[in-house]
Amino acid sequence: MPRFPVIAFLALAAALVTGCSLGSGGSLGGDDSRAVGTPASAEEPSRISIPSLGVDSALLRLGSKSDGTAQLPPAEKGTTAGWYTGGAKPGRPGAAVIIGHADAPDGQAVFHGLRELGRGAAIDVKRGDGKILHFTVTDTEEVDKSAFPRRKVYGPTSEPVLRLVTCAEGVPDRNLIVYAALQK
Repeated sequence: MPRFPVIAFLALAAALVTGCSLGSGGSLGGDDSRAVGTPASAEEPSRISIPSLGVDSALLRLGSKSDGTAQLPPAEKGTTAGWYTGGAKPGRPGAAVIIGHADAPDGQAVFHGLRELGRGAAIDVKRGDGKILHFTVTDTEEVDKSAFPRRKVYGPTSEPVLRLVTCAEGVPDRNLIVYAALQK
């Protein structure tokens, strides 16, 4: 058997494990070269903390790819989440979207275990000015990438809300979405 098909198969398998993307109209992944550090302003998020999961991560700034879809944190930064700058700033009306990997080539990534979050779980987002915003999980959903609810995740809202997006653990063709509201 030629070596090339084996190498190609291994490369494809690695891409499936780490190739988190959102389905139709909301793909994540691909060109992550434009991701940069954060925060750029006092109102932008600098860290996310999910105490019940032991998550405490700095946040990268994630822009849009040339096709208008959101970037992913680079694969080599699997333990770091990223804030999508095309959404709302946390604490402002609208959906603030934070994206992270669940699995990484060398093990668990920042959002591994996210499916364990239930209603009422706490999520804290620290801004560049040091202010900590407290969010509470209102719902979670796992969806096929082909049916990704783009408007529900990225669409406008009158209240400040938070969305966490990742691939479903071990299932690269599905996404897990966590919905949270700002505590008043």
